[in-house]
Amino acid sequence: MRFIILGGSGSGKSTQAQNLSKHFDIPIISTGEILRQAISKLDELGQNAQHAVATGELVPDELMIDLIRNHLRLPKLNHGWVLEGYPRTAFQAEELDFLLDELEQKLNWAIYLQVPETVMVNRSLGRSQPDDRPEIVHRRVELFYDRTIPILEYYDRRHRLLTINGDQSSEVVKENIIALLSNTGASI
Repeated sequence: MRFIILGGSGSGKSTQAQNLSKHFDIPIISTGEILRQAISKLDELGQNAQHAVATGELVPDELMIDLIRNHLRLPKLNHGWVLEGYPRTAFQAEELDFLLDELEQKLNWAIYLQVPETVMVNRSLGRSQPDDRPEIVHRRVELFYDRTIPILEYYDRRHRLLTINGDQSSEVVKENIIALLSNTGASI
């Protein structure tokens, strides 16, 4: 099984990625973790990523695509994964499809955790990540709305989008995702 978890900052992407990982026994690919690793190396790739993260901007498409391409080629990911925090633009979604074709893999579902803007902001400000300062959180939410609609439309046109109400307890959201996947024939 191969899933993408989409949602704004604080929508519960990480929590639900962990739930799907456990349920389907597949690894999580965390974009945040990939970026933190790149930044810690302090090479050119990491410096470019660090600047974007520090200002609340999206990491440039080409940089993210390269990071994801390198990661998806790892042999441990041949049999399934949950991708959390990527794609963030419609261009990245298209490039991901091209890469999956190249790797002879197929995305099962893009799962969108839909939550109101106030919930995203409040949840993000309640975390302890260094980049969760109010001005950065608000910028991330703004960018999310600007960039997300085209991604949702992209996956909807391909009949690969599941929308879940993410403004509930994490356990209820998990149960709703698993139930919806079961109804689509995703449970094996």
